[in-house]
Amino acid sequence: MDNLTHSLVGLAAAKAGLERLTPRTTVLCVVAANAADLDVVTLVFGDRWTTLKYHRGITHSIIGTVCLAFIIPIVFYLAELAVARLRARPVQVNLTGLIVASIIVSATHPIMDWTNNYGVRLLLPWSSKWFYGDLVFIVDPFLWALFGGASFLLTSKTRLQVIAWCALGLAVTLIVFLGRSAVSNALPVPVFWIIFLISLVVLFVKRAGNRWGQKIAIASFVILLAYWGGLAWAHSLAIREGTLEASVIAHSGETISRLAAMPTLANPVTWECVFETERATYRFDLSLLTRKPEDVVRYEKPSQEMSSLVQKASEGRRAQILLGFARFPVVQLPDIDCTTQTLVQFADLRYTEPGKSRGTFSLEVPVDCPVQRPNERK
Repeated sequence: MDNLTHSLVGLAAAKAGLERLTPRTTVLCVVAANAADLDVVTLVFGDRWTTLKYHRGITHSIIGTVCLAFIIPIVFYLAELAVARLRARPVQVNLTGLIVASIIVSATHPIMDWTNNYGVRLLLPWSSKWFYGDLVFIVDPFLWALFGGASFLLTSKTRLQVIAWCALGLAVTLIVFLGRSAVSNALPVPVFWIIFLISLVVLFVKRAGNRWGQKIAIASFVILLAYWGGLAWAHSLAIREGTLEASVIAHSGETISRLAAMPTLANPVTWECVFETERATYRFDLSLLTRKPEDVVRYEKPSQEMSSLVQKASEGRRAQILLGFARFPVVQLPDIDCTTQTLVQFADLRYTEPGKSRGTFSLEVPVDCPVQRPNERK
């Protein structure tokens, strides 16, 4: 998930009762909720391909999460100890309370990230296997509203806090409205957001935060579980319907080896299905309302004629990283009639197609054509 969602989850967890364990817990919860994304420091020491290789790696694994869950509270405690000595006052935090809060909140990060189709590698360093929940899109306005609303009601105690929340709310609202073109059901999202903002203002005016307190934060996590349950049900329908449609779409004689149904942005009734056969990889959009596939694309797997070129192209560092990450890797040669040099195009069909620019999810590799013997030339 995005870091705004992780931050709001950490803040809501603190307000749900963890902040009672010891002072400084609220800040610790926000830090712990985001700590796994420390792997982005690879951008400083490498390039975007380095980040693709290490992101959602060891810091998102079970062992990495446990280590961070203990390191963060120890750092907080040592900082508090240093400040207390400098100011000649008693230590105001409890290390045990910090550790308990950190363990709980640190676990939310890999769990939240598992729910989308990017995946996490939970078993590193022993296994590099990716795990995918395929339930929630990597950015979800509903989660912003759910945890942002709860956190706003419980933390808007001063004028400065209200101003800060209003600034954040304005920024997110601009994102929701400016980004509606990327959503297939563009109208419901802005309408939902306006209704949410009006309801939030009414609850704030009626001092719902003071009246209900931590029950609001607890309720946000209960609603999250119900939301995940609903999406799991929709996902099971998408898998079932997608498998039926895939059997019709696949060319004659092809057998489906695996299929995934993945969420789309702010649209729980539309799923992106990708499936693989022994000869090709397909992708199509499936609406649970119409139950008809749309925008079907098909990419054949490399033929024997192409295999040597693909093999040469896949030996490079960038190709190795992309192919190690890709869940549904596809390859294409724009110029099969190779004479001197050609391009081999790789892509992860979850996110883009060969030849289309999509950051680190596609790659073009120039390769030299095999030298032909005189008697092999036409």
